[in-house]
Amino acid sequence: MQEAQFIRANTRLLPVPLVTEISLHLAAESLAIWQKTEDELGRMNVPPPWWAFAWAGGQALARYVLDNPAAVAGRAVLDLGAGSGLGAIAGAKAGARSVLAADTDPYALAAMALNAEANGVAFEITGADLLAAAPGRFGVVLVGDLFYERPLAERALAFVQAARDQGADVLVGDPRRSYFPKDRFCRIAEYSVPVTRDLEDMEIKHTAVWRLA
Repeated sequence: MQEAQFIRANTRLLPVPLVTEISLHLAAESLAIWQKTEDELGRMNVPPPWWAFAWAGGQALARYVLDNPAAVAGRAVLDLGAGSGLGAIAGAKAGARSVLAADTDPYALAAMALNAEANGVAFEITGADLLAAAPGRFGVVLVGDLFYERPLAERALAFVQAARDQGADVLVGDPRRSYFPKDRFCRIAEYSVPVTRDLEDMEIKHTAVWRLA
């Protein structure tokens, strides 16, 4: 499987800074994997390697889930735009009845499978664009750092609102990205998250976990 081979060749299995009980296949150098993705995979229209980094929102959300297992224990959990699968791994470790991790990038899907195996958990993975349809029945929807561009943010908000209307608890990890509609959410926790200066504007990103009101 070329995706798994690419991930193993260009990442290292490293503990997540705020969630050291979880290790992920992460890029040691951001520029190098960005360039490799462009050089080797650009002709296949592969998205940027978002899956290769532990983004601030995802770290905060995973930390919250592990510290508050009752939020997901015994419930059906969706990790939307899962990337590395960090939220899904935290949900599985915290005792979710089932976990579905969703992302449209085939390299993210491969990364999730490798990361699940590395952390001794199992969950379902889908490459379907869930935002294109009505949400299924979930007890909890986890969203880590998905509000970074307007079209995606608008689609994600519509999806999680529909999920909330069906009874899901929607938890979002976000450091107040440009398109995060914070007026629609209640802040329930806050963290100081170590991040890479290559990708962020600071080494510690103040990040909150939010619940859709």
